[in-house]
Amino acid sequence: MHHKECQGPFRSVCSIVLGSGSPRRRELLKSIGLAFSICKAQVQELDQSSGLPPEQLTRENARRKLEASKARCNGDVILCADTCVFCQGVVLGKPSSFEDARRMLKFLDKKWHQVFTSFVLLRTSDGLIREKTVTSRVYLDVINDEVLHAYCSSTEPYDKAGGYAVQGSGSFLTRQIEGSYTNVVGLPITETVESLLEIGAIEPCVTD
Repeated sequence: MHHKECQGPFRSVCSIVLGSGSPRRRELLKSIGLAFSICKAQVQELDQSSGLPPEQLTRENARRKLEASKARCNGDVILCADTCVFCQGVVLGKPSSFEDARRMLKFLDKKWHQVFTSFVLLRTSDGLIREKTVTSRVYLDVINDEVLHAYCSSTEPYDKAGGYAVQGSGSFLTRQIEGSYTNVVGLPITETVESLLEIGAIEPCVTD
């Protein structure tokens, strides 16, 4: 391989499909040099009304996304994921309005919560599946009501579980993180790389 073909520490050795419209997951995969295509299938996701615990909820949603992606996406490997925020027995999804975002962040303010991300990988040639759920802990601090109002007035909270983006301007809200940072972003990249290597979908990009 010529050096110019390496865009990062890894390269794809088969066609990889990301079954997600998340720009955060896309950027994480691009950051390690992978070539992949995007194929987002429509799926009815479970939410907190399902009554499922967060690990089971995110895993079931990732599986649902995979099933939908299998039906319409062509690739040697398909990767799907789902993220939720869990605090004091409550599962939080994406806020639907300014008031919803404000209520959600007020609830998370000055306490620890957990972020769960489940991902599932399918090797289409033989049906091999790899699944994993990763949990991180985050301490959120919105500082004061004026700051909270300003953040909720931005466009950022509204496609994020829990109503904040740790990798965006919402980074100022996250006073402490325990565990995987990329898991909070939306895809635990260390565990994802381990699984992709294990099924032979990627390889270290070593040049002469």
